[in-house]
Amino acid sequence: MKKIGLLSDTHGYFDPSLWNFFAECSEIWHAGDIGGIGIADSIASFKPLRAVYGNIDGIDIRATYPLHQRFTCEGMEVWMTHIGGYPGNYDRSLRKEIYLNPPGLFISGHSHILKVMHDKPLNLLHINPGAAGKNGFHKVRTAVRFNLADARIYDLEIWEVSR
Repeated sequence: MKKIGLLSDTHGYFDPSLWNFFAECSEIWHAGDIGGIGIADSIASFKPLRAVYGNIDGIDIRATYPLHQRFTCEGMEVWMTHIGGYPGNYDRSLRKEIYLNPPGLFISGHSHILKVMHDKPLNLLHINPGAAGKNGFHKVRTAVRFNLADARIYDLEIWEVSR
């Protein structure tokens, strides 16, 4: 069993209260728009970090983290990218692949809107952790954590802070 901390769209700001929220996590996953290699390095020195770059990330982040990550964790196939869309409206750049080879868990960021949705036709769970940073139109900053074991996600919790 692993406890996963998931966030996106920090845009160069990592709220200090996230250290406590992620304290018991085994890994932290960042779904892009990190906003600077210093943020990524701080997270990676705290917990193992899996990340993808987002549309605002510069060459330093892009040289270190890929656009997509597909991996297996605790029996669950995971696909994480920054711009991915939602069930029924996936981004056209990945639509063909997601329908041909769907993961069990699809993670994207970009919208700054927290969503956890089941895609019944593809039998996958989609999570967008919203935006943890200060920049953007969102009124609430969010992140999530969950347990992952035996290809199953459970005990999903939300970190939420008003802007």
